[in-house]
Amino acid sequence: MKKNTLFLITLIVLFILALSACGAQETPVTEQPVGEVTASGEVIAEGRLEPVRATNLSFQARGVVEDVFVKAGDVVSEGDVLARLTNAGAAEAQILVAQNAYDTLLRNEVGDRAKLWDVYMKAQIARAEAERDWEDLDVDAIDDRIEEIEGDIEDLKEDLQDAQDEFDKYKDLDKDNSKRKTAEDDLEAAQEDLNEKVRELEEETRKRDEVRSKYDAALAAEAEAKYQYEISLDGPNADQLAVAKANLDAAKDVLSTYVITAPFSGVVADVSVKAGEQVTVETRVVSIIDDSQWFVETTDVTELEVVDIQIGQSVTLRPDALSDLELTGTVEEISNAFTQSGGDILYTVRVRVNGSDPMLKWGMTVETIFTSAE
Repeated sequence: MKKNTLFLITLIVLFILALSACGAQETPVTEQPVGEVTASGEVIAEGRLEPVRATNLSFQARGVVEDVFVKAGDVVSEGDVLARLTNAGAAEAQILVAQNAYDTLLRNEVGDRAKLWDVYMKAQIARAEAERDWEDLDVDAIDDRIEEIEGDIEDLKEDLQDAQDEFDKYKDLDKDNSKRKTAEDDLEAAQEDLNEKVRELEEETRKRDEVRSKYDAALAAEAEAKYQYEISLDGPNADQLAVAKANLDAAKDVLSTYVITAPFSGVVADVSVKAGEQVTVETRVVSIIDDSQWFVETTDVTELEVVDIQIGQSVTLRPDALSDLELTGTVEEISNAFTQSGGDILYTVRVRVNGSDPMLKWGMTVETIFTSAE
């Protein structure tokens, strides 16, 4: 009887121990919430490298590029001429006329009036040459040629459509199929013929428009030179000085539409055109940056992380493309505005980079580690 009782007690003890072991194994583990800073107190984000200043420059008028004076990588100073249109020459002549007129009024000397007369005479010569070029130009023949080319273009468009329709019949065949290959060659040839004819139209149009543009500019320069000379005959007065200054400023404004100058000192990041190309006011011509100071702007700091970042906080920066380079920085600005991406609320943090490196490039991706303030 005692053996049975002892045996029963042993079974009960073993059962209790087994239950205790099972309970210990099923204790839930608390998961680390997503979006928190690391255990070390650091916030790690991605950012983009930005120069302290950057700009894309365009002409303020439509025209043909005459010269581009820089290439990517060139160092430029504020005021350097970077590119100019063919119209710039006439505008510069206009400035010369206006400047001479203004200077003459200021000095009020007979000799200066003689110089103004000389400018007027030169303007007459330039107008006469431009006028002769315009008169010698067979405009009717050019217009007839333009009309003829435009007709050819319409015919070539029809040929291109026919070639496209023919190719569509065989486009699903094997690329080595002779009919498909012939149709494809004919389509490419039709497109090339059309492109060449369009270029021919542009060239023919420029023959007329460029000569007319130079003639109109020369007429305007001569008229201004004559006017400035005539008003100088009565001697300068306040009204004349005001008019002359206004004319000079206006001439400079006109030139500024045909010439691109560097708005600040820096480095040419990109050149998008070359001499001979036609451009509009929407055409980006030159991009320049001031890389004397670099910044990093974050792209993925969340609302849970931004509260752990402070102005003046130290930052470690590691460009993805330069694995051996590590820089430091300081938090300069934390945006109060937010963006939303994939359900996350994001804030931009701007970091001033300490120092620099010649390998740094605008737009590089940078791992940005915000060091704990502790």
